Amino acid sequence: MLAMHIVRCGSKTHIFKLRASSEKDSPFGPFTEPREGADRKEEAHFPTRQPISGDPLTQENMPQTPPFAAMFDSSGYNRNLYQAKEDSCGGLYYHENNLLSGSLEALIQHLVPTVDYYPDRTYIFTFLLSSRLFVHPYELMAKVCHLCIEQQRLDEPTADKNRLRKIAPKILQLLTEWTETFPYDFRDERMMRNLKELAHQIASGDEMYRKNVQQIIQNLIRKLASLSQYEEVLAKINASSTDRLTVLKTKPQAIQRDIITVCSDPYMLAQQLTHIELERLNYIGPQEFVQAFVQKDPLDNDKSCYGDRKKARNLEAYVEWFNRLSYLVATEICMPVKKKHRARMIEYFIDVARECFNIGNFNSLMAIISGMNMSPVSRLKKTWSKVKTAKFDILEHQMDPSSNFYNYRTALRGAAQRSLTAHSNREKIVIPFFSLLIKDIYFLNEGCANRLPNGHVNFEKFWELAKQVSEFMTWKQVECPFERDRKILPYLLTVPVFSEDALYLASYESEGPENHIEKDRWKTLRSTLLGRV
Repeated sequence: MLAMHIVRCGSKTHIFKLRASSEKDSPFGPFTEPREGADRKEEAHFPTRQPISGDPLTQENMPQTPPFAAMFDSSGYNRNLYQAKEDSCGGLYYHENNLLSGSLEALIQHLVPTVDYYPDRTYIFTFLLSSRLFVHPYELMAKVCHLCIEQQRLDEPTADKNRLRKIAPKILQLLTEWTETFPYDFRDERMMRNLKELAHQIASGDEMYRKNVQQIIQNLIRKLASLSQYEEVLAKINASSTDRLTVLKTKPQAIQRDIITVCSDPYMLAQQLTHIELERLNYIGPQEFVQAFVQKDPLDNDKSCYGDRKKARNLEAYVEWFNRLSYLVATEICMPVKKKHRARMIEYFIDVARECFNIGNFNSLMAIISGMNMSPVSRLKKTWSKVKTAKFDILEHQMDPSSNFYNYRTALRGAAQRSLTAHSNREKIVIPFFSLLIKDIYFLNEGCANRLPNGHVNFEKFWELAKQVSEFMTWKQVECPFERDRKILPYLLTVPVFSEDALYLASYESEGPENHIEKDRWKTLRSTLLGRV
């Protein structure tokens, strides 16, 4: 009996079929049980972001905000909010020092530093993440710039130098937070223009800040250039992708290799898969999780803040990678003519999946299991009869979708705990099953209103959203500790794979149809794909 799990992302539907597996616990891997206390909600963890180099932004001049690990706790929004700000700014509602809601204008005001106030770092991340549901980032930046300049009278020729020295480091720190955490916002020319105008106001007031401003802008330009290069590479890979059957028909000698010929070591393949996963994760901006599900704000004059699908392009590209890997696995299994070769390929991928589990690469693990459970593969009963499936049963047990993926979530908590105390990048690796992460965020977004009946922004909801996204932000920043292999990576990314119809045809050619429905489909596929009757 097959259990089926369906994940929808945008217009795509992803179906993962998992066999019924034994209740036997995994005898391998470090993630079968969480540490003591792991049942509570995980604390998000960000490395502390350092102020920009230069005298104006020393720790002595900056507010002392704790790292993200201390901010996102299980009890709700951080209690260390500056209550003086609450007293001086109406429109914000607190409960036991936790900010629950507020008018959009009050929340924007709460983001803007003053001489004696700097917003809590958790608030900055949460508001910049969620505000795009209500206002375009360039409009928010324009409002922030206006408030900074107006409140501190930065545009006056006789601006007080002492006052400037008190407020400038805080404004520069806010700009640093924004450009480092949400750099993709600044692909919009209007954003960049506002950034430069505000930076110019600060730098022109005192020469000592010019170097800080230049560094902020240089770092941002470097990030955006890297993103553009990555997107160009993705476009080339997608443009060169072809159906494997087409290549076989036109150049039958062109595909003599299989994955085992390219990489005979399953541990090495798992490491190269982890390279691809971490690279693609790294380019997903936190805002894409919000923009993927953006809907019209009822107070936004019938326009959605984000109609451009490119706003979540890197997230979509990552989901496409999952689908490609699943089809690659199925293709490699269905390709061999001989039964023993197909069985060997299945056992090879079981070993790859097992090593992915041990590394903490749950996305590749699930893609491999998904590929092995596609109907064209699962119907190869004679092939499966030659496979030792005990290890595969254990892996499927770990990724069993029952009880809302309880086993997987337990393993994920174990990996997250290991990552928090890790001394090496190898131990820090946590690559979540991405479609499930998206589904969790989707249901969080759907389950709570963005606005309360009084028109206030439901900040309590966005605090929960930010907590989930911030944990992902920690995971995506890990540098891959494994050496890149220049033969294996191109094969994984560019080798042609079968379409769904071609997979069925290969499957029927390997092990003949078992009933009239399969026979009719086989005849149709042979006719349409091979031009044979």
